[in-house]
Amino acid sequence: MKLSVLIVYVDYIIVTDDDPEEIYRLKSPLAKEFEIKDVGNLRYFLGMEVARSKEGISVTQRKYTLDLLKDTGMTGCKPIKTPMDPSQESHMEAILRISSYLKITLGKGLIFKKNGELHVEAYRDADWAGSIKDRRSTIGQQLADVFTKELSNTMFDFMVSKLGMHNMYAPA
Repeated sequence: MKLSVLIVYVDYIIVTDDDPEEIYRLKSPLAKEFEIKDVGNLRYFLGMEVARSKEGISVTQRKYTLDLLKDTGMTGCKPIKTPMDPSQESHMEAILRISSYLKITLGKGLIFKKNGELHVEAYRDADWAGSIKDRRSTIGQQLADVFTKELSNTMFDFMVSKLGMHNMYAPA
């Protein structure tokens, strides 16, 4: 199966394909209509760091997380495995705890294997009335959680494996 991807965000365009000729065929008509500048392989986009390796492509938010830790003066903090504590805390204490949690997730990201099959399924729970108080979804873990929620290492690895990817920073 052949797949070309064109992502447009405001005035940024990302074009990807296995075939350089196909990329050229996609870019040529765009260049006739718009002033474009090819900056080479994608490295950063919307706070995400994209890296290529022999295994495939990984996507992380390492730089964004490091910047956040620097801005909050927490680059030297001790990493913690969970972002929240079950006991009641002030909002500032919760922010500090979450920042400490982010430090342990620096190596977490997604890798899209070079020759792997990518089959993504997304599900949505439309029963927002399941929780009358805040109208939040009451269904258990969803595949999209890997992109939107903090997860335990075990749950993160499970969700990533369901997407046909693996954590390139995980021990072998």
